[in-house]
Amino acid sequence: MQIDGSTVLVTGANGGLGGEFVRQALERGAAKVYASARSPREWTDARVVPLVLDVTSEASVRAAVTAAGDVSVVVNNAGVGGSGALLATPVEEVEAVFATNVFGALRVAKAFAPALAANGGGALVDVHSVLSWLALAGGYSASKAALWSITNSLRLELAPQGTLVVGAHLGYTDTPMIAHLDTEKNDPALIVATIWDAVAAGDHEVLADQVSRDVKSALSGPLEALYPALAGRAG
Repeated sequence: MQIDGSTVLVTGANGGLGGEFVRQALERGAAKVYASARSPREWTDARVVPLVLDVTSEASVRAAVTAAGDVSVVVNNAGVGGSGALLATPVEEVEAVFATNVFGALRVAKAFAPALAANGGGALVDVHSVLSWLALAGGYSASKAALWSITNSLRLELAPQGTLVVGAHLGYTDTPMIAHLDTEKNDPALIVATIWDAVAAGDHEVLADQVSRDVKSALSGPLEALYPALAGRAG
């Protein structure tokens, strides 16, 4: 999948990762980048087209497809946080997280699939998280796990039309969404560069940091290895 000369759409382009996806697509020679958000920011590069897109709105997504029907790469990056314990969080708040992180991403994928097919197949990039595999963040983890499963299904369903579907997993990365967390964080520029490299290589999945690689490798082991708090509680 060539980024050079392609037309890219990035959802959630105002955020830390989203901005990097836009900037690095341009650095890699993208002919045009639709930088979408609910309230798009201004960009100085003429190749960037700000685009209003609320992934939770069917009408907004349909309008975006009409405006950006020439896309060859779609980056499903828009997302919201929500890390409260499930038993302590109102179901409505969990539903709101799923509305963006799961159903919003699926809505974008479904809506843009025909455009990708018409433009040669292209690529769909779904931004997951190491928390797709690690249930430490309540509704957020659950939403990313659901998106991971949806991505696996979309990969099979879109393969016949020649669309590459890339699932990207990453640990804590230095973006405004987790600015409040006092923990070691990845450089978003390095994470996005790794993801774009995977797209260019035609990879189906990218584990963008060591944490993601370690956690995925541990999935076949005992649950107590991932969740030490469970040790000694079997009965």
